[in-house]
Amino acid sequence: MTDQPITYASAGVDVHAGDRAVELMKDSVRRAQRPEVLGGLGGFAGMFDASALKGMRRPVLATSTDGVGTKVAVAQAMGVHDTIGQDLVGMVVDDIVVSGAEPLFMTDYVACGKVVPERIAAIVSGIARGCELAGVALVGGETAEHPGLLEPDEYDVAGAATGVVEHDLVLGPHRVERGDVVLALPSSGLHSNGYSLVRRVVAAAGWGWDRHVDELGRTIGEEALEPTRIYTRALLEVVRADVGLHALSHVTGGGLAANLARVLPRDTLATVERVWSPPPVFRLVQELGRVPLADLEQTLNMGVGFVAVVAPEGVARAQEILRAHGTEPWVVGAVGDPSTASTYGAPVVQGAKGVDGGAVQMVGDYPAWAGVTSSQ
Repeated sequence: MTDQPITYASAGVDVHAGDRAVELMKDSVRRAQRPEVLGGLGGFAGMFDASALKGMRRPVLATSTDGVGTKVAVAQAMGVHDTIGQDLVGMVVDDIVVSGAEPLFMTDYVACGKVVPERIAAIVSGIARGCELAGVALVGGETAEHPGLLEPDEYDVAGAATGVVEHDLVLGPHRVERGDVVLALPSSGLHSNGYSLVRRVVAAAGWGWDRHVDELGRTIGEEALEPTRIYTRALLEVVRADVGLHALSHVTGGGLAANLARVLPRDTLATVERVWSPPPVFRLVQELGRVPLADLEQTLNMGVGFVAVVAPEGVARAQEILRAHGTEPWVVGAVGDPSTASTYGAPVVQGAKGVDGGAVQMVGDYPAWAGVTSSQ
């Protein structure tokens, strides 16, 4: 038996700090709203008026949940907490857009070793900013203090979102046809995948996150924390423009080939040409860690954050819309017959993540990456 009374505070949980964090984040959350949101911050559940769905013929709800992986370790090391939330939103809502659905609302969860109100408010401000960029309502969330499980300066974030699409407008393999064109949309950098590899490479080189890298024009930590690009609004405009958009793929864990294969029908092969130059950070990781190109491509996005599969006659219009949103897409290949794979002799990725989808073959060399082969 202890000599002193044990309180929740002495056990490591400060409920007053949690209340202070909520007060600090209110202004950010208010900016991440839609007219359909009912109630305010602090309720037991977020509410969203779904009456608009009554006007749809056959509404299909789409949902996604995700985190940002070990990128949080870089944010913690750098002491920068107001960008990681945008990464979280991008990882969640842009998975929903892949189906052609419009993301409607999102909730978040922040677990930490100790609630520091200003730090929690900074994290949530990034989430709110991401929701603003995506046109998604932030309807609620939870902050949990886990002393003894997480160190005082440690935290992790997760989120979930829900969207809706008409049943007959759902995108996917059933729409893809041979002859369709593959468009690549640029990433803003590493996004939120492969940070276990990146962190290992940086550590093995003996670098600190504050090391300035001339090729990047900033520190390696600043480059690593570049927020994930959010494609939601731009892609939804392409979806609604009726340009013959057949499939979308969010290039996350697994890389371009594996994620594209997930949205192709079984009897097709997409040939992707390495006609672009990946941003400097990807070459830096490759050279610093002597990472084989094959491993690099199945771990990082290599400068392509999204892929669109479009009918040939709709490519010009799709590119025009995307450019108007500040995204410069380019053609990287086409969907064809699997029998053509033998022509190139390069490895073929067939399906991924449990999906028995189509095949993708990446061919050629990245410009200015002379001498870097798949075996290195």
